[in-house]
Amino acid sequence: MITLKNVILRRGAKLLLDSATVTINPGEKVGLVGRNGAGKSSLFALLNGTLHEDGGEYFIPSQWRMGQVAQDMPETEQSATDFVVEGDTSLLAAQNEVTAAEATDDYDRMAHAYMALQDAGAHDAPARAQALILGLGFKTTELTNPVNSFSGGWRMRLQLARALMCPSDLLLLDEPTNHLDLDALVWLEAWLKKYEGTMVVISHDREFLDAVTNVTLHIDAGKLVRYGGNYSKFEDMRAEQMTLQQNAFAKQQDKIAHLQKFIARFKAKASKAKQAQSRVKALDRMEKIAPLLADADFTFEFKEPANLPNPMLSMTGVSFGYPPPEGSPEGTPPTVIVNNVSRSVLAGQRIGILGANGQGKSTLVKTIARDLQPIGGELTEGKGLNIGYFAQQELDVLRPTDTPLEHMIRLVKDMTAAGKIAGQATREQDLRSFLGTFNFGGDMVKQAVGSMSGGEKARLVLCMIVWQRPNLLLLDEPTNHLDLATREALAMALNEFEGTVMLVSHDRALLRSVCDEFWMVSRGGVAPFDGDLDDYQRYLLDEAKRQREAIKEASSSAAKAERKALAAAPSPAKAKPAPTGSLKRQLEEVEARMAVLNGEGASLEGHLSTAHHPTEIADFGKRLKTVNDELQSLEEQWLTVSGKLEAQSA
Repeated sequence: MITLKNVILRRGAKLLLDSATVTINPGEKVGLVGRNGAGKSSLFALLNGTLHEDGGEYFIPSQWRMGQVAQDMPETEQSATDFVVEGDTSLLAAQNEVTAAEATDDYDRMAHAYMALQDAGAHDAPARAQALILGLGFKTTELTNPVNSFSGGWRMRLQLARALMCPSDLLLLDEPTNHLDLDALVWLEAWLKKYEGTMVVISHDREFLDAVTNVTLHIDAGKLVRYGGNYSKFEDMRAEQMTLQQNAFAKQQDKIAHLQKFIARFKAKASKAKQAQSRVKALDRMEKIAPLLADADFTFEFKEPANLPNPMLSMTGVSFGYPPPEGSPEGTPPTVIVNNVSRSVLAGQRIGILGANGQGKSTLVKTIARDLQPIGGELTEGKGLNIGYFAQQELDVLRPTDTPLEHMIRLVKDMTAAGKIAGQATREQDLRSFLGTFNFGGDMVKQAVGSMSGGEKARLVLCMIVWQRPNLLLLDEPTNHLDLATREALAMALNEFEGTVMLVSHDRALLRSVCDEFWMVSRGGVAPFDGDLDDYQRYLLDEAKRQREAIKEASSSAAKAERKALAAAPSPAKAKPAPTGSLKRQLEEVEARMAVLNGEGASLEGHLSTAHHPTEIADFGKRLKTVNDELQSLEEQWLTVSGKLEAQSA
């Protein structure tokens, strides 16, 4: 077990843990929660050995193997599969030992090396790695692509797969869902539920924590408080504790009354539809934990829109996609992802946009946000439409050297030039005050954005959107860098917003609490989704399986066609194809040799499991390696000869 007894932990002059005591038992799945800056990442650093306690006693079993996601961006030309396979540290060590042992005449060492390689699962390592890669949303055709060919978010998914590949007794996961779509998130939850070791996870995704944890550790005021149960149980227990603290509770009454007012307001609007009922349940939960939400140190609200066109926009036969790449030949057609959409977006609608990875959710949102032009059809905007757009890459668009105040001043100039100022205060002091409501007070208004955390950058983007007084909010994964308190503040603000919301998110708690209806982007179209998010999770798992099978079948057909073409092509040295009889004899000889080698391989594996003398084990291991190498070569030869025979028959 892991024990901390009166542990003191500092980062510089800041005291993070003050005489903290807690025990984590083997096999427990622990969610580590606390406000930003409370010390969650520092506690991880203590667990993985990169930081040492300043006082007290800390113990972790020395024999425990540890798995964790590397935070650096991988830079390598290795294939995705090879990169993930290397995450299996036991296998890597066994392979290195085999190489070293074969360079000596030490049969005892070779014997142990071959046995260790077999025990490490060398025979199925690529298959295990590929199962992880596919589960995290990659296509079958990408398994052999170089790591460097993927974007940053996808490379971080490979780092996650590499961590899951590592055999471990303790798994440390810091925000593992940040770069995942909902389909990959559902798969990861299923994988972690089967994980048999001890796990500690930092996450701001409430439903993810509820699904994979059974213990919650809360860092609060330098102490570690252990709660039995997942995040929702922790929230319930903490809310009960807070209601008992009469002084704190009295101060919260105004905020609680405000919460209950908008809960009652939106419950009255909910229909009998399944997704609306999900929203009612979410609002019920907010009412139950009102003391906890009222204690949050950050809340905000969207200003009432200056006008509400109805419909906000209408689409008639619209196709969504991307124009031809720059420099492509004239006449190259655009890439169409979603076809022939005819729908209207009305004032006050709250639409969750669902769809498996790669189906076109972000393409749809980017087109409505005017970042992309429709490929075809007619997209008509309502008069006075004012879009507030939070893009997945919005944080990258911020200027790293500029301050929050400079961002706001530039926004005022752009809005004024576009004639879109709608009563907002525009003086510098007013902008400073407005930034203060988003926790950018004091010196922070003059701090370079590049030195801020991801959560602070996301908060700045929200601040800029709120200031614009939009009437249509387009939010594409807005919670990726937000902590739990800010996510709750966003959910409350969206529920009070009087305009229209279109939301893409893998945060199911946010989708449940905000959206009254869902649109499904799937198989090149957009249609209403009448189920709730539980129905959608089941759909995602089925769809991911269908896609993998379709891609595998397509890849197999393409490879077969390629082999046929190669076999049919005349050789430069010998234009005439080999006689069919000769090819058949050649195929029979290869098959006979493969049968012999398969039999020998099975026999050698049997000997390896029963042999005791080191020299015998070393000899058997060497011979098995030679047999497997020859079998691989013969399989390639068999494919070539079979292709030629098929071509001649055709």
